[in-house]
Amino acid sequence: MGKKRKTYDIAFKRKVVDLHLKKGMGYNAIAKELGIDKNQVRRWVNYFQVEGIIGLEEKRGKFKGIGKGRPRVLPEDPETKIKLLEAENEMLKKLLGM
Repeated sequence: MGKKRKTYDIAFKRKVVDLHLKKGMGYNAIAKELGIDKNQVRRWVNYFQVEGIIGLEEKRGKFKGIGKGRPRVLPEDPETKIKLLEAENEMLKKLLGM
């Protein structure tokens, strides 16, 4: 299993962004003080500058629009389902040599 990613709330991210933009602290200094990666600080500042406070919201696991995510499966009518199962049975019979 992989490493579990930490999630930060918007208030914490806003604090990080304010330290950089308002107090003029560098990415390295902020990262060292708060115990996070400097690239994460840079990413949050960029998101904030481009999208505002909405850019700091958690984006993982959210649906992004039409055509994204797992395709929906339409319910099959019984006749189609029977034909598929019969074809599957025939294929298995051929594989088993029956």
